[in-house]
Amino acid sequence: MMRNRFFASVALMCCCSAGAAQEGAPPATELYPDLSRLTLQQAETLFLKRNRELQVARRGVEVAEADRLAAAARPNPVVAANVSNLGPRRATINGVSMTRNPDTIVSLTQLFERGNKRELRMDAAQLGIDASREDLADALRVQEVVLASTYYDLLFAQSRARIAEESSQLFRRTVSAVELRLKAGDLAASEVARIRVDALRAENEARVARAEVERAQSTLGYLIGAEPEARRIVADDAWPAITSQTEPDIEQILGRRTDVRAASARLRAAEKRRDLARSLRTRDLTVGVQYESFPDDIKNNTLGFTVAVPLFTNYFYEGEIARAEVEYTAAQENVERVRAVALGDIQRARAELDAAADRVRRYDDALLRDAERAAKGAEFAYEKGAAGVLELLDARRTLFGSRVEAVAARADYARALAFWRAALGENVFNAEATEPSSREPPR
Repeated sequence: MMRNRFFASVALMCCCSAGAAQEGAPPATELYPDLSRLTLQQAETLFLKRNRELQVARRGVEVAEADRLAAAARPNPVVAANVSNLGPRRATINGVSMTRNPDTIVSLTQLFERGNKRELRMDAAQLGIDASREDLADALRVQEVVLASTYYDLLFAQSRARIAEESSQLFRRTVSAVELRLKAGDLAASEVARIRVDALRAENEARVARAEVERAQSTLGYLIGAEPEARRIVADDAWPAITSQTEPDIEQILGRRTDVRAASARLRAAEKRRDLARSLRTRDLTVGVQYESFPDDIKNNTLGFTVAVPLFTNYFYEGEIARAEVEYTAAQENVERVRAVALGDIQRARAELDAAADRVRRYDDALLRDAERAAKGAEFAYEKGAAGVLELLDARRTLFGSRVEAVAARADYARALAFWRAALGENVFNAEATEPSSREPPR
C-alpha cells in the first residue's frame, strides 16, 4: 500500500511539472510570428536573431577580442626559492660538533620589454578586431543577398503555383464542357482526348509547383531559424518596383564595402606585426632582486640585484622578420585582389540589373498583354467553331508560359536588385516594394 502511494505521488509530481513546463513555454506563434504573412522586413528580423552563419561570424569577433586581452598582458614576474646546506642537523666539522641550518635564497625577476613590443601587439590585435567586425558585416551583407534571393524564390514559387492552379482549374472546366458536347455528338472524341491530355499536364504542373513552394519554404525556414514551422511560411511582400539607377562613385563604394575594409584592416595589422618582428632585435631586460639568508650568521645575510641581457650571437630573428615581410606583402596583394573582386561585383551586378529590368519592361509592355489577347481570341474562336482544338491548346500553353516567364522576370529583377545593393555596400532591404503580388497561399 505504501509503495502504491509513493508511485502515485511521483506520477502526480511529474504531471504537475510537465503541465508547468508546457504552461511556461512560449507557443510557436510567439517564437515565429506572422509566418503565414511573412514580409521581407520580418524575415530580416528573424534572420538577424537566428541565422547560424551569422552566429559563427560573431564567434570570430569574440576570438579576436580575446586575442587583444592576451596581447595587452605584461610579462609576469617570476619568484624563485633556493635552499642549500641541507643534511644532518648535527655535524662534526674539524672535530667540533656543530648545529647546521640550511641557507635560503629568495629571488624575484621581472622581464621588461623594450621597443614598444606590447603597444605593437595591442595595435595589431585591435586591427584584428576591426577586421573581424568587418568580416561580420560582410557576412551579413552576403547572407542578406541569400535571404532576399530565397525569399523571392518562395514568392516566385507561390506565384507559379497560383498560375498553375488557375490553368488546371480552367482545363478541368473545359474537360467538363467538352465531355457534355461529346455526349451530344457535337465534338469528336479525338479533340476531347487532346484536351484531357493537356488537362493532365496542367495537373502535373500544379503539383510540381506546389513541391517547389515546399522546397523554397524549407530553405527560407533554415535561413531565419524557423525549420519546425517552415511549412507555415508564406511570402507576403510585393515585387520591387522597376527604378532607374544612377552611375555610382566607384571609389566611394569601394571605401565602404565591408570586404575591402576588412582587407585594409588586415593590411594595417600586418604592418604592425612587421614592426613587432623588427622590434625583436631590441634587447629586453630581465631585472632581478634576491635575498640570501644564513641562519647560522645573520650578519652575513645579503641582498643582491641581477640584470640579464640577451646576446644575439647565434640568431638575430631573421626568420620572424622575413615571415612578417611576406605576410605584409601578401596583405597588400589581398587588398588589391579584394578591390578587383568588388569592382567586378559592381559591374556584373549592374549588367544583370539592367538586363532584368529590360525583360520585365518587355513583358509588361507587350509580351504578356499579347499572349492574353491571343488566348482570349482562341477561346472565342473555339467556342464559335472558327478554330480547332490545337489552336486553343497552343494559345493556352503560350499564355501559361508567358505568365510564368513574366513572374520569373520579376523574380530575376528582385534578386538582381538585391545583388546590386549588396555590391554597392548598401542595405539590401532599404527600399519599399510597390508592385502587386499574390496575397493568397497556393492551395
